[in-house]
Amino acid sequence: MTRPRLASLAAGLPATVPFVGPEAIERKLGKPFRARLGANESGFGPSPKVLAAMTAAGAESWKYGDPEIHDLRGAIAAHLGVGLEQVAVGEGVDALLGLAARLYIEPGAPVVTSIGGYPTFDFHVVGYGGREVKVPYAADREDLAGLLNAVRREKSRLVYLANPDNPMGTWWSAAEVTAFIDALPAETMLILDEAYGELAPEGTLPPIHPLRPNALRMRTFSKAYGMAGVRVGYVIGQAEAIAPFDRVRNHFSVSRIAQAGAIAALADQAYLADVTARIEAARERLYRIAQANGFEPIPSATNFVAVDCKRDGAFAKAVLDALATRGVFVRKPMVPVLDRCIRISVGPDDELDVLEAELPQAIAEARRVTAAA
Repeated sequence: MTRPRLASLAAGLPATVPFVGPEAIERKLGKPFRARLGANESGFGPSPKVLAAMTAAGAESWKYGDPEIHDLRGAIAAHLGVGLEQVAVGEGVDALLGLAARLYIEPGAPVVTSIGGYPTFDFHVVGYGGREVKVPYAADREDLAGLLNAVRREKSRLVYLANPDNPMGTWWSAAEVTAFIDALPAETMLILDEAYGELAPEGTLPPIHPLRPNALRMRTFSKAYGMAGVRVGYVIGQAEAIAPFDRVRNHFSVSRIAQAGAIAALADQAYLADVTARIEAARERLYRIAQANGFEPIPSATNFVAVDCKRDGAFAKAVLDALATRGVFVRKPMVPVLDRCIRISVGPDDELDVLEAELPQAIAEARRVTAAA
């Protein structure tokens, strides 16, 4: 049958998506998860003030959200001490990564990132016809020297760095990141993904000022603020680097309800402090659970812990699968070396209770499965 043809770029893309959602796994298993600890969401939820603001805004949900996102951009600008024109907002960092890819990638052009880094960025690079140049991790951290060498070798106009990192939870200091930025060629734009920045130790995030002409810093309300399902992220940069986002963004992408919730979240810094303390406590508990089962937790600056299962990727995958059948959703890196780990998000005590009870049995099953293979 004759049918309209896809554009050649789209026709050549793999028929995959970056993530398989927990809902899809639940449908396959035929039951809901008892502990949802795989998507780096905040099971502690948003501030009650956020819920109140979004509920109130619901009465006006018949209206489109302000396409300039003026009030939320103003709240972010005031919070960070930057100008309104130095902030752009989108439907999560995922969407902003896609906009940046669209703005800076020419078909066939090299784009430098890390092996095992955030899959959604890879998805956008390939989707806009870029050529990925992948740099291995070094000691479970993104390799700053390796990234810089690749940028110089390839003459790349775009490089991606997450600090703190996903999927390993590791981080570089503000001084080290600043030195990396200073060493980049002036014509190379850095996407600095700081989605987990509020959860990192002091001294991890470089100062906002000076804003640099070749750095776009991306942050989100999905992690520490507990609003993953609302979809709000933002990017900070010099006005000349932020203005082009208006050329390509969906101007009605952030709903009136989402804008109201994000403004309320920024205003409730006391709740943020409380929930980050709870996340830190849950992280410490995950360290203890991993160690009690003979695994090695990797110190984390995020709301998850990468756990070294002390064997190979096949064994780690068997542990992940065995946990899923026991009602515990976790994820894992999929590239060699990193794939020896599983990645467990923090969560409320009742969900960590489920993990603690089921992990020993899941490990025993994984040993049986891999021994028989």
